[in-house]
Amino acid sequence: MPEFFELSAYQTSAKDFFETLKAHNADLVLDVRLKNSNQLCGFTKRKDLEYLVPQLTGAAYVHDLTFAPSPDLLDSYIHHRIDWNEYKNKYLEQMADVDAVAHFKKEYSKYKHVCILGTATKKRRSHSEALSELLHG
Repeated sequence: MPEFFELSAYQTSAKDFFETLKAHNADLVLDVRLKNSNQLCGFTKRKDLEYLVPQLTGAAYVHDLTFAPSPDLLDSYIHHRIDWNEYKNKYLEQMADVDAVAHFKKEYSKYKHVCILGTATKKRRSHSEALSELLHG
């Protein structure tokens, strides 16, 4: 299995974002965000990262919704109807339902240093953290 590290698409500068990818020798940026195309994403919009990641780091960029939380689950967490522990547990149930570990192994096992791109902020944790733990096994 590859080495994993998490990176947030939020509250970071482009310089810090791309320097972090380089420092970790990322060869895959796995974008697991449900929504990654609106203006709030800034330079981390899917179309921008599809171009910038390979050009600036040499890594592949993939947006894979298999690893994204359902819209209802994400909404419940963002609007504080459930706490982190409930969100994480329900997210992991979703990952079991789609056999996420097997999917990852089938699609991405050739990569050595995988950045799991999520949505953590200073006030909110991201499902990317739970996914990273799950894939570490």
